[in-house]
Amino acid sequence: MKKRNSKNKTKQSNFSKLSIFQNQKYKFKKKCPLSVKGAPAVDYKNIKLLKRYISENGKILPSRITSVSQKKQRELSLSIKRARNLALL
Repeated sequence: MKKRNSKNKTKQSNFSKLSIFQNQKYKFKKKCPLSVKGAPAVDYKNIKLLKRYISENGKILPSRITSVSQKKQRELSLSIKRARNLALL
């Protein structure tokens, strides 16, 4: 019985070392490309900009991939949907 307990302890300690939820030393967050000074305005008529945030299948890319802020992501999705409705996309 003692052998089993010692094995479990080593497994747990190795697991805690390999945890994917540990803090990384160098964390940085990209700034929103649409909130920076001089960024293009999000509008349903600006098709070049909207195409950057749509996948090949026509789905809207999530903000975790594009690093767009929540506010701008909402504006983007609304303008993409408007452009689809008017058959611009």
